[in-house]
Amino acid sequence: MPLRLDRERFVATMEEQARIGATEAGGLHRLALSDEDKEVRDWFTERMEDAGLAVRVDEFGNMFGRREGTNPDANPVLVGSHLDSQPYGGIYDGQLGVIAALEFVRSLNDAGVETTHPIEIVNWTNEEGSRFQPAMQGSGVWAGAQDIETEYAKTDEDGVSFVSELERIGYRGDDPAEPREEYEAYLELHIEQGPYLEENGKEVGVVTGIVGFTWGGLTFHGEADHSGPTPMHYRSDALVAAADVITAVRRIPGTLGERTVGTVGYAKVHPNSINIIPDEVTITWGFRDPDDEIIQEAYERVLAEAEHAADREGVDWEHEERMRAPSVTFADTCVDAVQTAADDLGLDSMRIFSGAGHDATHLHSVCDTGMVFAVSENGKSHNESEYTSWDDCYAAASTLAEAAVNLAGRGDEPEEAAR
Repeated sequence: MPLRLDRERFVATMEEQARIGATEAGGLHRLALSDEDKEVRDWFTERMEDAGLAVRVDEFGNMFGRREGTNPDANPVLVGSHLDSQPYGGIYDGQLGVIAALEFVRSLNDAGVETTHPIEIVNWTNEEGSRFQPAMQGSGVWAGAQDIETEYAKTDEDGVSFVSELERIGYRGDDPAEPREEYEAYLELHIEQGPYLEENGKEVGVVTGIVGFTWGGLTFHGEADHSGPTPMHYRSDALVAAADVITAVRRIPGTLGERTVGTVGYAKVHPNSINIIPDEVTITWGFRDPDDEIIQEAYERVLAEAEHAADREGVDWEHEERMRAPSVTFADTCVDAVQTAADDLGLDSMRIFSGAGHDATHLHSVCDTGMVFAVSENGKSHNESEYTSWDDCYAAASTLAEAAVNLAGRGDEPEEAAR
């Protein structure tokens, strides 16, 4: 019999976390290592302890709660996601994955089910990468993809360092930020953040992998001058060069792959005055595709476009690739576990490749990894209109729980709980 989650408690817990950093428009503004992040971490610690979990925090702020299994030599099954949000983002995003993991453990307790393998649930630090870059920072350090001292030194736009904020909110833990043992598997629940499940009338997504991506920044250096008397042919306008690249980033995906996407999501203009020709402009680029060769081609194309734009406008330029993540294909063991769980629950599912990066990208190098997707209404995410119905949240959470308990080795329910 499938593990039954307490739907009312699950929804109530989702609503509780959504009140911490809530926006007036019904969204969430809970940036990594902010006061709101501290508040939700304190709240989550209490909820894990209430569920009987042994809580630990590593030196990068990643939070773990452990439920022991019946075999002390068995490797743990890890389940979770992240509680930080985008600026004025939605209440579901990674938060759904963390609360579903908590409800999974609570439901094991309710049913009196013991697992052969230990269960650990996790809240990864700074998955979003909005305040401190790169994204998926906590899982990246933990999995060995990023150097902890380098990431400690990262600063936000106000020049505040990551490590100082981690210490300020009291979440620089004592445990090393690395796997302290081998792991059996990692499962992560997330909203799809795209339209494909809804378009195909499906209830849950069985994720088979994650796209690769490149993130970077370009800075153009021109010459500030008066916008009135300076003739057009005298100008070295950094913003014009940047604008040429912005439009190129929009065009490049259409010449590469069916799933290629490209975005410029950030621009900083100096001196940013209506009456002055801009002398310095920084923009970001981001390209994603399931094919790593296409990612490399997009990277080379954007640099070529930057060089041409700078030459046309007579400005200097520099670039920095801030993050590169290869595409990931998930292990059959985890994909099959999610598929079997959806089938056993009678849910109409489809296999799907993730168009967004997730902590599972890094966990893939540590152990067998898989993901469950919940339906995103209209494919909207990273804004306050992000919406997943409670029915769809519950369906995905139930799929996660059933897949996780099967991977962890489910014991028989006590006779009293089965009645």
